[in-house]
This record gives sequence, C-alpha cells and structure tokens, in this order.
Amino acid sequence: MSQLTRRRALGATATVLTGLVLTGFARTAGASSEPRPADPKHNAGHEGHTGHEGHAGHEGPQPFSETYRGRHIEGAPSHGDGHHGGYAVQIDGEELHVMQNADSTWVSVINHYETFATPRAVARAAVIELQGSELVPLT
Repeated sequence: MSQLTRRRALGATATVLTGLVLTGFARTAGASSEPRPADPKHNAGHEGHTGHEGHAGHEGPQPFSETYRGRHIEGAPSHGDGHHGGYAVQIDGEELHVMQNADSTWVSVINHYETFATPRAVARAAVIELQGSELVPLT
C-alpha cells in the first residue's frame, strides 16, 4: 500500500503545473491542436485537381505597393544576387533589407528575431517598429 505523502503530492502538483504552462506556451507560440488544412501544392495529381489556380506561391511572393500607417511600402522580386530570397522591400523609397529563411518565413534588419509569412508582413511590422523614424540604409 502506498500512502500519499506531502512530498509526492507536491511533486505531482509541480508536474501538472509544468505541463499546463508548457501547453499554454506552445499554443501561444503558434502550435494548435486543430488539424491544419491540406497544402494545395501537395495535391497535384489527386482527384478533383482542376488546374493551377491558387498556385501563385511557385514564383515567390507577389509584388505589392501600398500606404501603411502613412508610410509608402512596396516590394517586388529583385534581380540582384538572390541569396536573400531575391526580393526587395522599400519603405518610403529606402531599402529594407529582408531575408527569406529556409522554412520560407521572412525576417528584416528591423525585426531580426521575429519571423513573418510574407515580405508585406515584414514591411508592415518594420513600419510599426520604426514608430515614425526614418529608415537608415545599410552601408
């Protein structure tokens, strides 16, 4: 017969609390218990596949030009060396250095430790982070 001691009760409580904290952290970090929708790129050759509409991701991110929070942001594929994803982003005419990661996320020199799904999202986050300050070009 095992008796429940104070030490075992505290140990079990600590284990449960640690599990709850880690579960909460995983959910806020982007993990989800809900199933993710199937990626359309992987459905080629399957029944019901009607063509290539919705497959714009094969060429990379689409160009954009917009005013966001009073700043003009634009992005388009670049024809430079291409070792940073081959995409150029500008804020008010000044280049925002962006890089594409191996997992297809994007980062910039302004938000280097935060990843984004698209260069447009990187540019918008940089505008927010700059808080009205001018973007100083890298030299």
